[in-house]
Amino acid sequence: MATEVRNNTALERFELTADGQPAGYIEYQDTGDERALVHTEIYPRFEGRGLANTLVEAALDASRDQGFSVLPMCPVVLHFITTHPDYIAYVPQRARELFGLPQ
Repeated sequence: MATEVRNNTALERFELTADGQPAGYIEYQDTGDERALVHTEIYPRFEGRGLANTLVEAALDASRDQGFSVLPMCPVVLHFITTHPDYIAYVPQRARELFGLPQ
């Protein structure tokens, strides 16, 4: 399955397509140099294929590449960071305790 993630800045969300079809998105809110990832949605017909991980990873990497630290407000994003410890560094030190992440 071919996937693509694009940042739709007008709607403040990363959009995932799978084989050219809309498959889901992550909504975000930017404040200064921080990006809060607030909601992840994978459309029902695409669930169970690991696409949430694909979407979250792409959103985290793009956010970091754009100079943002991230606030994992969405449980899906927080779970991804918890299970992929290399991404903890994307969360500002001051916010890690709030999200139950190691300092």
